[in-house]
Amino acid sequence: MSNVVQIFDTTLRDGEQAPGCSMNVEEKLKVALQLEKLGVNIIEAGFPIASEGDFNSVRLIAQEVKNCEIAGLSRANFQDIDRAWEAIKEGESPRIHTFIATSDIHLKYKLKKTKDEVLEIIGQAVRHSAKYTSNVEFSCEDATRTDIDFLCKAINIAIQSGATTINIPDTVGYTVPSEFAKIIRSLKERVDPINNVVISIHCHDDLGLAVANSLAAINEGARQVECTINGLGERAGNASLEEIVMALKVRNDRNPFETSIETTQIYPTSKLVSNVTGVLVQPNKAIVGANAFAHEAGIHQDGVLKESVTYEIMNPSDVGIPSNHIVLGKHSGRHAFKDRLTEFGYKLSDEDFEVAFLKFKELCDKKKYVFDEDIEALINEEFVRSGDFYKLGSLECSSGTDHKPQAVVNIIIDGSENKVEESGDGPIDSVFKAISKAVGIYPTLDSYSVSSITGGMDAQGEVSVTIKDEGFSARGKGSSTDVIIASAKAFINALNNLRWRKNHPKITTSKGV
Repeated sequence: MSNVVQIFDTTLRDGEQAPGCSMNVEEKLKVALQLEKLGVNIIEAGFPIASEGDFNSVRLIAQEVKNCEIAGLSRANFQDIDRAWEAIKEGESPRIHTFIATSDIHLKYKLKKTKDEVLEIIGQAVRHSAKYTSNVEFSCEDATRTDIDFLCKAINIAIQSGATTINIPDTVGYTVPSEFAKIIRSLKERVDPINNVVISIHCHDDLGLAVANSLAAINEGARQVECTINGLGERAGNASLEEIVMALKVRNDRNPFETSIETTQIYPTSKLVSNVTGVLVQPNKAIVGANAFAHEAGIHQDGVLKESVTYEIMNPSDVGIPSNHIVLGKHSGRHAFKDRLTEFGYKLSDEDFEVAFLKFKELCDKKKYVFDEDIEALINEEFVRSGDFYKLGSLECSSGTDHKPQAVVNIIIDGSENKVEESGDGPIDSVFKAISKAVGIYPTLDSYSVSSITGGMDAQGEVSVTIKDEGFSARGKGSSTDVIIASAKAFINALNNLRWRKNHPKITTSKGV
């Protein structure tokens, strides 16, 4: 058996199902192209039947991404499958990923079908998929809570009907490593045809065991792992791509497996996904968190300075984490700035480069030192996010102990300016109220947080907000040396994301594996 583990990234499908994490078409393409650069084998680009936006993004990704298989998710019915194929058919290597639940719980309460009916559906769905492509993946939703005898029957029928990849999802994050390992082992022993197909696993993190369960299954013969950047996904999220890949690399002595991942692209990919979705990476997140390579304790610091291996099991550079050194300043020219952008992996048009360089110079006038992270934040904010209908033209704000806070904002709405003045309980509240009045949307502010991009008194602040309106939720991020401006940018970014979500509602579906 090969020791190569295929990486199936579902950030654009399962990751996007996290509340407020919807991405527009342009943003999804940017993430997909970065996943291609990262070296993932399969990109699950979306759920084409879910909405017109999903369909268009999957189709565009299939057209543009050349070095990855592109999968479209579908329920086990002909309409879903037809729609998925229509979206992915122009790809270099398209894959239909179809699924149906197999656990007694789902059969009784969700599907309201008998086991025999489900087996019939599996055969029909896989055979219909195989009419379009030989690259068919079948998933038994809620597999880890499925009776093992029925699970074997379902998988056997799927393989006989043409499935070439069989996915075993821990849909609700219920299983533990020893139990999951036993399931994979039992399938290999009891389902003869399974040795002729790829066994995949898809683990959720409800008990914090998604990565551990994935590694246990890999050691039992699974050769495809489904995961997301930053562990993004439904509820507590999915198995984290960066953690699985680095666990296989760092502990290759116990996990003698290989992946195609270019690990130096892990951190840039993590940053991109965070900026596009507005979801901050927790500081203590393994591999990509801000504290992953930070050493506070004196004993640890002394050890690392003497020899990094004393307290670091991998080098920051292994995953593409920048060295955090001062790189550029107000006297730096275009050539130096372009070289730095190239080093970061950013490719801008001549017009966009000039805009970026001007923004960089403006930042240099505000900060004593400009760090790599500052430049990344600038580029991500100006050029990664797409489709802004609302833009911040200007902002003036006043507050103090002796007068009520006031904010005057000039919001550019689809090219037209709208200047509004409002007061509030504080400067940020005033700004948010003024912006809401300008755009005519009054969402509920669900969360608000501020973090520092770099150190120092002049550090850029990064603000993250979550808003809700009319049953829709959206996140936004903004950065500036002025936290009030950063807050305004974050709120406007969230309003743009909210507008996009309202214009691209998803139909009611079973969300998948």
